[in-house]
Amino acid sequence: MRILIYLLLLPLMVVVVACGGKKGASDKESVLATMDSVDAHGLQRMQTSKSETDFKFKGKDYHSIVSRTPDESLPHIKNEMGDTYVDNKIVLRLMRGNEKVFDKTFTKNDFSSVVDAKFLSNSILEGIVYDKTTSQGIVYAASVCYPQTDLYMPLSITITSDGKMNIKKVDMLEEEYDDIPSN
Repeated sequence: MRILIYLLLLPLMVVVVACGGKKGASDKESVLATMDSVDAHGLQRMQTSKSETDFKFKGKDYHSIVSRTPDESLPHIKNEMGDTYVDNKIVLRLMRGNEKVFDKTFTKNDFSSVVDAKFLSNSILEGIVYDKTTSQGIVYAASVCYPQTDLYMPLSITITSDGKMNIKKVDMLEEEYDDIPSN
């Protein structure tokens, strides 16, 4: 019985550990659906999700809301096996007190300046999450991926305190080297 309880609690602990660990930020995440779905027509959709994060940047309190929803109006993506996927739109809102700093609805095409057109044509917008603050601004990690595979393009969205946005492709090796402690 005790082993069964541990096995049931293990996925919850993995989520807590994976979502935790950011100093100076509190995360509230509510998942509106619990799993990806397939409808009667065979269309596959990612779950709808909403994540809210509070943090400080340059001494001021910020509140971030990121909402992902499958969007039927976007072109569907078909993989080599004939599976069809609904692409997502993601709304990113950033508030400083009652002041709106940034409010944008993203689709994968918003990343066309940094992601190859062929990759975009076979991929979906997977997610956007708050990452960190830097001297340049508030950084979000974004991902465009081939559905249900490990093939993805890591991206970075930086938003300045006056609401200007910069998007760049993340170099995986650079990111890995940044995590290595120096002597």
